[in-house]
Amino acid sequence: MDNRVELLKQQVENSRTYFKTESYSMSIGELANLYSNREIIIRPEYQRLFRWTHGQKVKLIESILMGIPIPTIFVYQDQKGIWEVVDGLQRISTILQLMGKLEEKEELILSGTKYIPALEGFSWENQNEELRISEELKLSIKRAKLNFIIILSESDNKAKFEVFQRLNTGGSNASAQEIRNNVMIMTAPDKYKWFDELSNNEDFLATLSLSDRLSEEQYHKELVLRFIALSNFEYKNQDVEDFLDETNEKIINNADLKFEDIKNKFMKTFKFLNNILGEKSFKKNFKGKFLESSFEAIAIGLSENIYDYSENDFEIIKDKIENLYNQSFYNENSGSGTNAKMRINKIIYPSKEYFKRNG
Repeated sequence: MDNRVELLKQQVENSRTYFKTESYSMSIGELANLYSNREIIIRPEYQRLFRWTHGQKVKLIESILMGIPIPTIFVYQDQKGIWEVVDGLQRISTILQLMGKLEEKEELILSGTKYIPALEGFSWENQNEELRISEELKLSIKRAKLNFIIILSESDNKAKFEVFQRLNTGGSNASAQEIRNNVMIMTAPDKYKWFDELSNNEDFLATLSLSDRLSEEQYHKELVLRFIALSNFEYKNQDVEDFLDETNEKIINNADLKFEDIKNKFMKTFKFLNNILGEKSFKKNFKGKFLESSFEAIAIGLSENIYDYSENDFEIIKDKIENLYNQSFYNENSGSGTNAKMRINKIIYPSKEYFKRNG
C-alpha cells in the first residue's frame, strides 16, 4: 500500500512540472498595444476554423460594458517573450475588431442587447458621429481588465496543446475535429497545410453531400483523417475518437510518414469516384443520404487497389460499388444496430480484398 501511495505522490509531483504558468492581469488597451506591436500572435487559420456569430460578439462587448468578468485567456509565451493565443481567440478577436485593430476584418457594428438596447448601430469609429462610441466609453473599455494564464516556455513542449485540448473538450461547442485541427495548427502548421489541402480537394468534396451543420463542424476534415487512419494504421477495436486523436498525433510527429504517397493515392481515388458517381459515391444504391460505412468500405477499399485501375475501368469500379451492397460482409456490419467500433475491421479488411482489380 505504501508503495502505491508513494507512486501516486511521485506521479502528481512529476505532472506538475509539466506545466509552468503564471497569472497576469492587463487592460484591454494594453492588449491592443501588444497586438499592434506583434507581441501577441493570433493565427489566421484559427479565424477560419472558429467563428463567433455576430450575436456572440455583441454579447461579449455588453459584458465588458456591464463590468461582468471575462473568462481567463490562456497564452503560450515563447523564448522571445511573444504570446500565442491558446484559448480565448474569439474573445480577443472580438475586442480587437471592435477597436478597428483586427487585420482583414471589417468594423464591428453593435446591436441592441437585452440590458443595453441603445447599443444598436454604434461602432468605434462610425462615420455618423451620433453612432460613434464616445471617448469616455472608449476609455472605459480600454481600462477594463482581462485575466491571463501564461504558459511559460520552460513548460513541456506539448503543454500548450494539452491545455487547448482539455479546455475545449467536454462542455465546448467545438467538435472533436475542430479541436484536432487547432492542435495540428499549433503543433505543425506545415502538416496542417498539407492536411487542409486534402480536405479542400475539389474531387473529394464533390463526392460528399454533407449538411451545412456537418460542414461547419469540419466533418469533411474528419473524413480525411479517417481515410489516412484506416489506410495507414491498424485499428485495434478501440474508441474511434481515440484512434483519430492518435492518428492526428502521428501526422504531427511522424516525419517518416509518406505524405506525398498518401496525397497521391487520396487524389487519384477521389478523382475516379467523382468522375464515376460524384455525390452518389457514398450513398447506398446511389440514393438517400451519405453513409459513413460506405465511405469506409469504398474509399479505403478502392484506394488500397487504386493503382491497378485506369480510367478505362470506370464501369468496373461502378459495378463493384453497386454490388458492394449485396455483400454479406457489408450488410451484416452496417446499418442500424451497428457502430464504428464494431464495424470498422469487419468492413475495412474485406473491402480491400473486394476492390482488387481482378477480385
